[in-house]
Amino acid sequence: MSSRTVIRNGLVITASDEIHADVLIEDGRVVALAATGTPAAESWTAEKTIDATGKYVIPGGVDAHTHMELPFGGTFASDTFETGTRAAAWGGTTTIVDFAVQSVGRSLREGLDAWNAKADGNCAIDYAFHMIVSDVNQETLKEMDLLVQEGVTSFKQFMAYPGVFYSDDGQILRAMQRSAENGGLIMMHAENGIAIDVLVEQALARGETDPRFHGEVRKALLEAEATHRAIKLAQVAGAPLYVVHVSAQEAVAEIARARDEGLNVFGETCPQYLFLSTDNLAEPDFEGSKYVCSTPLRPKEHQAALWRGLRTNDLQVVSTDHCPFCFVGQKDLGRGDFSKIPNGLPGVENRMDLLHQAVVDGHISRRRWIEIACATPARMFGLYPKKGTIAPGADADIVIYDPHAEQVMSVETHHMNVDYSAYEGKRVTGQVETVLSRGEPVITEREFTGRAGHGVYTPRSTCQYLL
Repeated sequence: MSSRTVIRNGLVITASDEIHADVLIEDGRVVALAATGTPAAESWTAEKTIDATGKYVIPGGVDAHTHMELPFGGTFASDTFETGTRAAAWGGTTTIVDFAVQSVGRSLREGLDAWNAKADGNCAIDYAFHMIVSDVNQETLKEMDLLVQEGVTSFKQFMAYPGVFYSDDGQILRAMQRSAENGGLIMMHAENGIAIDVLVEQALARGETDPRFHGEVRKALLEAEATHRAIKLAQVAGAPLYVVHVSAQEAVAEIARARDEGLNVFGETCPQYLFLSTDNLAEPDFEGSKYVCSTPLRPKEHQAALWRGLRTNDLQVVSTDHCPFCFVGQKDLGRGDFSKIPNGLPGVENRMDLLHQAVVDGHISRRRWIEIACATPARMFGLYPKKGTIAPGADADIVIYDPHAEQVMSVETHHMNVDYSAYEGKRVTGQVETVLSRGEPVITEREFTGRAGHGVYTPRSTCQYLL
């Protein structure tokens, strides 16, 4: 049985256009757009009509950096694939790309199978995987080729976390050389972890144990140095490079310089770096631990460079790096030793709203909002135009967004499985009203109408954003 839905009277916003148009959906896909009030639009019939008068009609968000159920520091991220994808839907995100983890001494396949098992049948929205490569060897390199063929086309490496995820420069170069051949994209956590460990040890020896010292030892210069080194290694390998969670103005400058040279170097930042700062890390009574993530929050003066990078396209994507740990029972593992605080904070539900607030505040345009949150992540990771736009043939992942609604972000009202909000008390303008995932209503006028298992695994093509 075919099913048809029509969305009428809204302002359709994509990365390239804004048009008062009606949208016709059939069997989970967009089949047509037509200007509102035209004979073409008026002729459509459907079982269901959604009136979007006074609202935006936007593509569902694509969050290309989440960590559901991630093991870290002796505990696990507090959102499961079920709770995390439900919260994502509440926030207007309809696709996540999470990270499967290779354990040292184990195969990529084993890690990918484990993450498929966690997600399968549990997700409210569609999902895909990147692969964290922790152990570069000849077998791993061969497996990378197979994974690319199967639609896992991006691989994350870490210059940080010695003894856990860390890769040295030789391992990084080998993986980059392989990705240059197989079409994969290397994603880099760019911080000099070896140097940071020295600074951590010295700070603790001085009795500097509070959360704020997490930000002080993970210096902006060590993010910039690692970013520079990753760019040069990628240049040697002839491979594209995607730098995750860029937080420091010095790192933005390294990426901008590489792009000015015509290199396929890309940068992602996250809402926490745009809206929070070291002021949060310094909150008293261990409250600062809520904001411990890596790369760390920076002093406020870094924010201007991040916003500028988003406007000039030196930074192309805003993802969340959603990796929540509860304040009670998880973050407090690091009382008396900041290095034991699990790294990560919640945000998968907040990203689209915070970026709309950036539109209201004049940092970015409406189309740029959709570009950095929907279209470019979909193109960067081989999901476009199935995801990230509203166009004939695209999946009907569509959000009806009220640009005038006001809300206060709070742990009392969010749906993430974590006992605090990183944006507690923040007033924003704009709110998700209705969310369709492949044409199915997941949020209906601020009520959850989705279900675990609706979301399906989505294989990806290679990067569609190369110069």
